[in-house]
Amino acid sequence: MVTFDYRGTGATRSTMEAGCAWTTSTFAGDAVAVLDSLGIGAAHVYGTSMGGRVAQVLAGEHPARVARLALACTSPGGRHARERTQAVRRSLADPDPRVRRTRLLRLMYTEERLARDTSSTLLGDPTMTPEASRRHLRVSARHDAWDLLPLVTAPTFVLHGTDDEMTPASNALLLATRVPGATLWLHDGGRHGFFDEFEEEVSPRVGDFLLA
Repeated sequence: MVTFDYRGTGATRSTMEAGCAWTTSTFAGDAVAVLDSLGIGAAHVYGTSMGGRVAQVLAGEHPARVARLALACTSPGGRHARERTQAVRRSLADPDPRVRRTRLLRLMYTEERLARDTSSTLLGDPTMTPEASRRHLRVSARHDAWDLLPLVTAPTFVLHGTDDEMTPASNALLLATRVPGATLWLHDGGRHGFFDEFEEEVSPRVGDFLLA
């Protein structure tokens, strides 16, 4: 399995090139560079949330590099996407970081899970600089893969939690109908972090698809 840190996150600290706007296409190009450095021609690709947006562009712009594709809790972006409500946006804009964390956790996990565990690895990289954080938010906001999705040639599995308010589940249907031959699966009651909370059910499904 291969993973990598996006520009500005983890061990990948970017110089923030002046005048160079980051996009999901930029990040997809970074993924291609990683595959090149490892001598991998085509990979099975699994992307969740923002990673799913990058994976869409990777599969659309570099179809020969993606053998099979799984997209979880993500969106095509652009004018066709179904955005989160203003109430959700306001809840994440609270100036108190403790309040924001609590609200973000509730968007990620069910109340049953939070009653027994409030830890998570899905809340972002706390070491990111403010500038890197702003750039990542812009990348997500400006993502639009609508015209690329019909160009995806890899067998594609789209999965989503039905109770996802961060990225509404209707986006999964958009992706599944836009990508030729895609398969759709909805996890009943899952929120944005459903692939983590229900890992014992979700991961085998994704693994079976990618290794089919």
